[in-house]
Amino acid sequence: MLLRLAYLAVTNAFAALRLLPVSDRDKDVEILALRHQITVLERQLGADTRVRFAPEDRTFLTALLTSLPREVLRRLRLLIQRDTVLRWHRDLTRRRHARTCRPKRRGRPPTVRSIRTLVLRLVRENPTWGYRRVHGELTTLGIKVAPSTV
Repeated sequence: MLLRLAYLAVTNAFAALRLLPVSDRDKDVEILALRHQITVLERQLGADTRVRFAPEDRTFLTALLTSLPREVLRRLRLLIQRDTVLRWHRDLTRRRHARTCRPKRRGRPPTVRSIRTLVLRLVRENPTWGYRRVHGELTTLGIKVAPSTV
């Protein structure tokens, strides 16, 4: 998917560069031709058929269209509804946020080796102490560790 998305970005960047020397009149004609093609496609597909977009197409369209103001987005002639573009954008940002906020390691963080050796030494030297007493002694020494870790 990432390779396809990169390919789409590069080809469209070259297409945008191709449009730089073109006059505004030619761009308007191309836009009208593309809008007419969309109208023909919608007519051929009918109301009950939905167009399926690949994930990389969704990402690329979302990146292009979310930078536009809502008034402009409402006036655009698209194969998808405007709310769908906004939903895709929300999903995209939610996935990105979830990926960056996910903890690197699952579960409890490991106990430092020096604390582990100290706990084992206390237990070895004082076999009658329970885990609560050992935890209390560690707390007295200023070492923060959970009782369940002992």
